[in-house]
Amino acid sequence: MYGADMFIDEAKIVVKAGDGGNGCVSFRREKHVPRGGPNGGDGGRGGSIHLRTDTQITTLLDMTQRARYVAENGRPGSGKLRSGKSGEDIIIRVPVGTIVRDALRGNILRDLNKPGQQICVARGGRGGHGNKFFANAVDQTPRHAEEGHPGEERTLHLELKLIADVGLVGLPNAGKSTLLSRLSKAQPKIADYPFTTLSPQLGIVEGPEHQRFVMADIPGLIEGAHQGVGLGDAFLRHIERTRLILHMVDVAPMQGAPKPDEAYRVIRGELAAYSTELASRPEIVVANKLDLTEAEEGVKLLRKTVDNELCAISAVTGTGLQRLMHRILLQLKELRQADPDG
Repeated sequence: MYGADMFIDEAKIVVKAGDGGNGCVSFRREKHVPRGGPNGGDGGRGGSIHLRTDTQITTLLDMTQRARYVAENGRPGSGKLRSGKSGEDIIIRVPVGTIVRDALRGNILRDLNKPGQQICVARGGRGGHGNKFFANAVDQTPRHAEEGHPGEERTLHLELKLIADVGLVGLPNAGKSTLLSRLSKAQPKIADYPFTTLSPQLGIVEGPEHQRFVMADIPGLIEGAHQGVGLGDAFLRHIERTRLILHMVDVAPMQGAPKPDEAYRVIRGELAAYSTELASRPEIVVANKLDLTEAEEGVKLLRKTVDNELCAISAVTGTGLQRLMHRILLQLKELRQADPDG
């Protein structure tokens, strides 16, 4: 049984569209028309199956609990040229950011990365023609009709990649969840132990002059994550879509935890091991926990490691958050201007 806050980012489902209804063999039976012609109607179309993105849906959990979707068959045709009723379509709602693959072939059918996007993943079978369709000058009373065509069936692999402007990365306890809760309306779980965040958290950040951006807190990584250590790299896929990486470093780590320079190198190494393209993404390095006494030495140590300008803050007290917000908004503006569709 999945918990209410369980995050599911992969699912495999089978979709079976409805079969078309059979055509009808029928002849006119009316008074004073002893030899009536054919009047068999066509069968109805089978129901199709569509995927549609919905901003109210955040996980693929429903897909894991129902692995097979079958649309309604078309009804058969009948006499008096009456066509059969078409089967009802099925629309499966999925989160924005869902990548749809044919599980057998492995090819991507569609990257559903916009709200309200829709794709037909299994087309309903066409209804069979009734005997009226086959009447011609040579055969004026055909006694055969066409069977309905089968609906498409396929197995789909769905993968969710969150869409956010800013992706938060860092070792466990770097303070990412605290920062997200301070800057946005998100309320992630926060505690002083590793792997507090077991699923990505999204928050909408409101800046000055109605400037907005989406920030995603990616679960804490540890050294060897790309090889499956700890939580593994399963959540790194969620920052592949982000424009900007916010790399948070604890500059006052607890005893036994990696020093700031080492913590920074560990995460950079994991990003590079996962994807060179991801490692080259624009980055803002945030030195967090300025409110602690050991922070000053940690900031000095981190400055020697990082090429870019540091943004030192305390997510708990709010120190430096205004400057950080300004940096984020400025860099996002430049990135959007350079690549409006990115």
